[in-house]
Amino acid sequence: MDELELLKKDWQKQGEQLPKLSYEEIYKMIWKKSSSLVKWIFYISIAEFVFWISLFFLPIQGEKLNSDGARLFQNLELSLEILRYIALVYFIVKFYKNFKRIHVTASARELMKSIISTRKTVMQYVWFNLGVFALMMIVVFIEFAKYDTTLNMTEKIAEADNSLLIWFLVGVSLLLFIAFCGFLLWLFYRLLYGILLKRLNNNYRELKKLEV
Repeated sequence: MDELELLKKDWQKQGEQLPKLSYEEIYKMIWKKSSSLVKWIFYISIAEFVFWISLFFLPIQGEKLNSDGARLFQNLELSLEILRYIALVYFIVKFYKNFKRIHVTASARELMKSIISTRKTVMQYVWFNLGVFALMMIVVFIEFAKYDTTLNMTEKIAEADNSLLIWFLVGVSLLLFIAFCGFLLWLFYRLLYGILLKRLNNNYRELKKLEV
């Protein structure tokens, strides 16, 4: 049982000789916990940004596809990467603003609104990353299926008698693979931010009880 629960039980006890805690004391305890949680969300988002940026600049060994069509898809890949980094900066700024808003809030109702705003921002951040990841997987697949001369996937499938069926199976397999990888990424974010959001949600419920 955490400190907040112990304080709340003390506050709710009636007729005992234990010192009773006021509404303001309970509120300040929830406020401090919420501020700390949002600060950690902000710090984790910065660490994640540094991690992805470092991966972007790592040298990758592999054959370059040199056709004009391949370069078009490579430019699309680069555009998606740049878009993701711009979005990361945007969300880091939003996380910081959420932290500052909670840090200076003066009432339980305002704190509840800040918690809702933080939770919404985190969910937007997670779904944006999942969407960009899915688009990137599709672009990379089309690039290598169409322009990788060692793979020759499009030519081999075109020469087959049941090419439509093969393309259908390839498409379904691709979607299943993207769904599986997306699920793993979702689990990663669930582990990274889920615990903090769960604690924020608990704080929100405690605030609602105080407001009743």
